[in-house]
Amino acid sequence: MLNVVITGGAGFIGQALTKQLLQRGELTGPSGSPQKISRITLFDNVAPNDFGDSRVTTVVGDIGDQAEVRMLIGQDTHSVFHLAAVVSSGAEADFDLGYRVNLAGTRNVLEACRSLDGKARVIFASSVAVYGGALPATVTDSTPQRPTTSYGVQKLMGELMVNDYTRKGYIDGRAVRLPTIMIRPGKPNKAASTWASSIVREPLSGVDAICPVSPESMMVCLSPRRTVDAFIRLHELPGEALGVDRAMLLNGIPASAGEIAAAMERNTGNRKVGKIIWQPDPHIQKIVNGWPRALSSDRARSLGFSVDQNIDEIVRFFIEDDLDNQIKSLAS
Repeated sequence: MLNVVITGGAGFIGQALTKQLLQRGELTGPSGSPQKISRITLFDNVAPNDFGDSRVTTVVGDIGDQAEVRMLIGQDTHSVFHLAAVVSSGAEADFDLGYRVNLAGTRNVLEACRSLDGKARVIFASSVAVYGGALPATVTDSTPQRPTTSYGVQKLMGELMVNDYTRKGYIDGRAVRLPTIMIRPGKPNKAASTWASSIVREPLSGVDAICPVSPESMMVCLSPRRTVDAFIRLHELPGEALGVDRAMLLNGIPASAGEIAAAMERNTGNRKVGKIIWQPDPHIQKIVNGWPRALSSDRARSLGFSVDQNIDEIVRFFIEDDLDNQIKSLAS
């Protein structure tokens, strides 16, 4: 029987991952063979949704508290999906909080796993924010990581720690560099990329949205469906398939803010939609300008990681998976 911990379990990806794991029912265990999932523990600083499943346990706590994380990741833990983070603009605005959560919190997770009798599989959610500076037109597997934000620095240090703890034999670690995940249900957050979801989510829900970047601003996007698939696939790969460098760059769909807005309009159907208000914010624009405009990972393709067909498909996934609940939450 397999026990799984998901930090950041109240977030939309943590929730989607939990749902998929419950449906799947099994993961590769320490023996290398599939094992039934007996428990999934969701950890966050707020209470996650109730899944109504006896396999799901929820814990509210602080990822920056070493003692709490040690209690969370007990000797019976086999797999950890470490998603907890302070997002990009939040980490840039609050330097100390970003380092407490994104760096010290990751170290707490790795140290707790190091203390286990067995070698846990640890999946770390990194970001394309590890890139920065004078980037090529397309970021590839060989592009150097030179982050220009505190968030990117923290994520890169997390990747390096995952590699080092794996090299020492303390964990079986894997890290994934995520593009912008859209469309995120709920409310806008402090991520510099939150507008990519807002300019689809709000208008389709009948609400106006503010876009703080120009219509020409580029973003590389991936749907929550493909993101969850990637986390599970990365977990299931044998370590030898990844080699020494355990950080995987994911591919995504490059699109401008204007193209994302146009895809939303093509999929409105008979809905009464809200407007997009283009209201530039120089701080957000500067952060977004420093991110990759396109990604191409031969490594991810060779290992079977898939991407969405186009932005329209990402919009349709949101309509199918989340829009009804989004509208209900706004009404309540």
